[in-house]
Amino acid sequence: MVRVLVTRPEPGASRTARRLEGRGFQPVLLPLTETRALPVEAAIGAGSVAVTVTSANAVRHAPKALIAALAGLPCHAVGKKTAEACRAAGFLSVTEGPGDAEALADAIAGGLAGKAIVYPCGRVRFPVFEQRLASAGVHVQAIETYDTAVVDHGDADVLGRLSGAPVEAALLYSAKASAALVSLMARPPLRHLFEKTTFFALSARVAEPLGGVAGKTMRIASEPEEDALLALLSLPG
Repeated sequence: MVRVLVTRPEPGASRTARRLEGRGFQPVLLPLTETRALPVEAAIGAGSVAVTVTSANAVRHAPKALIAALAGLPCHAVGKKTAEACRAAGFLSVTEGPGDAEALADAIAGGLAGKAIVYPCGRVRFPVFEQRLASAGVHVQAIETYDTAVVDHGDADVLGRLSGAPVEAALLYSAKASAALVSLMARPPLRHLFEKTTFFALSARVAEPLGGVAGKTMRIASEPEEDALLALLSLPG
């Protein structure tokens, strides 16, 4: 049975593990990042006409009072999973986007030019989404609801979680997790675990930190959704 390393944080890691088991793989959980709620005291700007969400974590970690204040506004979610999280949080009108933050910005910018929107988000994020909206004349109020931190696993912890045995595949969901995995692979006691690993990245951006690791096999999902990522595992080498 192929052992697949799952590097995403909980609760997503356990959901992914169940999906892998259903496909006949053996998941090995080693979350390399974790998300933490941030204190939110921001007042919603007057006249905001919509909400945009590019990460499910942004609404999972948002205070209930913030969600309540925004729930009645049209909500533009980046993709399917984020849209589901927004509906579960209490948003009444959620539109599912194309799955990519830049594409979402392009899709909604025209209809929101000159207007104000609220953007619940993480402290660590790529600026392109906000830049594209701003360049189109959209006034974006970013409200940081969570932070992402690297989990510092010791050598013994990694060896224990992986049962000291090499993994054939590793799933990567963020550039921060990819960079953390590069650091683990550089430790002498852990190198043998990844000598024959194939890496599966959610996007080219997620794959970037591994670009300088010679001799490693990298495969990138056709779109930044887990369905596309897991489909790669079933394709021939």
